[in-house]
Amino acid sequence: MSQITTHILDTTAGKPVRGVTIVLYQQQNDGEWKEVSKGITNEDGRIPDLLAKDFVLPFGIYKMKFETKEYFDTQIIPSFYPYIEIIFEITTIEHHHIPLLVSPFGYSTYKGS
Repeated sequence: MSQITTHILDTTAGKPVRGVTIVLYQQQNDGEWKEVSKGITNEDGRIPDLLAKDFVLPFGIYKMKFETKEYFDTQIIPSFYPYIEIIFEITTIEHHHIPLLVSPFGYSTYKGS
């Protein structure tokens, strides 16, 4: 399993969000962000292989950018957030699950297992 996993659920519709591009970035020493990986959510709202199984991220600060605008546009639903960024710090080599619960005018996240 990838060291970083995620899934997106549309809390308004009560179902997974398919077709959302997610980009994982690592913060560099100069404060800039470097792209590490990118994927698109499947029919279950997940990207099972965001990172290779044996790839271990260096400790540091990371950001996942969820491109949510296109999802809501295809549903013909106005939304407030064109994208959502979740910034987190990795300090261990353990698996990290970062889910996103989204609706047109709000979102929530937590550190999953």
